[in-house]
Amino acid sequence: MEIKTWIFKNIHLLISLSIVVPTAIIYGSPSVLPEHLDIQVNSIDLSNMLRAIMCLYLGISFVWIFGIWKTDYWKIATQLNVLFMLTLATGRALSMIIDGFPTGGYIFGIIAELVLGLFSIYQLKKYAIQ
Repeated sequence: MEIKTWIFKNIHLLISLSIVVPTAIIYGSPSVLPEHLDIQVNSIDLSNMLRAIMCLYLGISFVWIFGIWKTDYWKIATQLNVLFMLTLATGRALSMIIDGFPTGGYIFGIIAELVLGLFSIYQLKKYAIQ
């Protein structure tokens, strides 16, 4: 596969990785969170939950890496990207309705998740039969 085609086929996964991996690391670093987000980690339970989320994000990222690296995994990686991005966006939208609007980073998050989730559906339709 030529490099241009490879990039276009995997761009949604590459973008997702470039956003999700740093986010995972920030979520798993309680001392860094106040610098980037309006979150104060003041209990072991919250720290535990955030590290679990970090590992979940990293685990999902590994599936995306496999999908980029091994074409046999591309479809499942893209389907997981759709599920991951659109369920996060749904959760954020629900929170906005129930809890109110968050800080700008989370507003960017819902927009990016919607765009990546919908773009991944497009990618599935375009490349899944190849």
